[in-house]
Amino acid sequence: MIAQYQLDSLLQKCSSLISMKQLQAHLITTGKFQFHPSRSKLLELCSISPAGDLSFAGQIFRRIQCPSTNDWNAVLRGLAQSPEPMQALSWYRAMSRSPQKVDALTCSFALKGCARALAFSEATQIHSQLLRFGFEADVLLLTTLLDVYAKTGDLDAAHKVFDNMRKRDIASWNAMISGLAQGSRPNEAIALFNRMKDEGWRPNEVTVLGALSACSQLGALKHGQIIHAYVVDEKLDTNVIVCNAVIDMYAKCGFVDKAYSVFVSMSCKKSLVTWNTMIMALAMNGDGNKALELLDKMAVDGVVPDAVSYLAALCACNHAGLVEEGVRLFDMMKGYGVKLNVKHYGSVVDLLGRAGRIKEACDIINSMPMVPDVVLWQSLLGACKIHGNVEVAEMASRKLVEMGSNNCGDFVLLSNVYAAQQRWYDVGRVREAMKIRDVRKVPGFSYTEIDGRIHKFVNADHSHSSSKEIYAKLDEIKFRIKAYGYAAETNLVLHDIGEEDKENALNYHSEKLAVAFGLISTGDGTPIQVIKNLRICVDCHAVIKIISTVYKREIIVRDRARFHRFKEGVCSCRDYW
Repeated sequence: MIAQYQLDSLLQKCSSLISMKQLQAHLITTGKFQFHPSRSKLLELCSISPAGDLSFAGQIFRRIQCPSTNDWNAVLRGLAQSPEPMQALSWYRAMSRSPQKVDALTCSFALKGCARALAFSEATQIHSQLLRFGFEADVLLLTTLLDVYAKTGDLDAAHKVFDNMRKRDIASWNAMISGLAQGSRPNEAIALFNRMKDEGWRPNEVTVLGALSACSQLGALKHGQIIHAYVVDEKLDTNVIVCNAVIDMYAKCGFVDKAYSVFVSMSCKKSLVTWNTMIMALAMNGDGNKALELLDKMAVDGVVPDAVSYLAALCACNHAGLVEEGVRLFDMMKGYGVKLNVKHYGSVVDLLGRAGRIKEACDIINSMPMVPDVVLWQSLLGACKIHGNVEVAEMASRKLVEMGSNNCGDFVLLSNVYAAQQRWYDVGRVREAMKIRDVRKVPGFSYTEIDGRIHKFVNADHSHSSSKEIYAKLDEIKFRIKAYGYAAETNLVLHDIGEEDKENALNYHSEKLAVAFGLISTGDGTPIQVIKNLRICVDCHAVIKIISTVYKREIIVRDRARFHRFKEGVCSCRDYW
């Protein structure tokens, strides 16, 4: 007869479903199945092991005359991490109706199912029940709860759970910081990271990943540098995932040289993701040639490029205006047997379209083995706006409408195509269609970091404490840049307002406010960095180029599509957008 410790040892060694079935058979034939403690462990193994089978776990469970709480939990855990996590909630409800008592682990597994299924309503019900059951002191359970709230988008509820916790562990802090960073509140994620350190906690790899993500979103370089220094001091840079996040942070803050320095000095082995992150960083910053060199070096170092590597390289060609190189790379990918997806096609369509080769871009679309997506048609529409191709713009716009796109940017692009041709009647038709469809323009906003503090601006913003000085600086800028031949790009502004009003509509865009604030808040020669949620407009691009000359400043603007590094009157994008 097999002793208990021997059964536990056998369970740990189970590596196939057959061995699990043999153990079940042993428990049944020896008459121990209905009461042996190894039964719950066998159930759990069948439920969560890669070699297990949830349906077989269900068969075992149905043979049990009086299932224990551990038996219920074993299956619940497997369902929570299965491809159909909503089944975990059905199982939880069935258990709640059974004679067995729900424990803290039961609630935790059910909440994990809620997180994966994004089941907010069910999570609130379990929250009420765990309070009724008296589990509000369980740190693990409350951490799982705040994680669910964060993942389902209710950051206020997540923060309330966090604030009300009598005791926290490192996982609690990590869940809250990651939730804020992945949600819409990266500022708060950085603040919470700083508070965590102030309260004597030592952030781990998971903590810094969340904080670095927040810095990347905001372009918060100083905060990012402090976190990087902590990573080095605590030797967290032996973790390749952390190194990848540091590279990404520097790249998204506009300092690709710092990103590359981290890349080349890594003490840990570079992963495929590391190479892809660095190639995309170079792509976003307009260094197409170096990105292509890195793609070649990647293969030399024995790392096989994947579809993401090639997409990053195509983006590099796109942002750097390397049209022939991009087309050649695209053809080479097909020859290498790379599985092309819609993003690869979209990138080459954007590349050809922006180069004015609209017909070739359309030919690529017609040759696609899959249905073009919304982003691809938007790229073509954007190219038509640049080159004034009304016919193809109308076709792309029709396709977007057919696909159900209600993005204000699509309508604005078509409106701008018409406006550039002074077809004001058609502009009016587009704007009327926007009203009928209740399409609303996404408000533009920009961030800039000054002395470690993030400042946010919206168009025509007067809420900032330095608003008076900012607008005075804008008036000064307006006066000084006219000496360099600047004339406002008013042809793309609504035609039914006066010329002076058109200029005012352009003068107070959020990126101009951020740049003006940077000029009055930093010393001569200090670079200014701005993050914009939308694409930078034509007029702002022209103005900032001149500002970089007049005020002898390097100005880095990261918009929705790429980086624009303005220096001495030239932009790194070479006006190729």
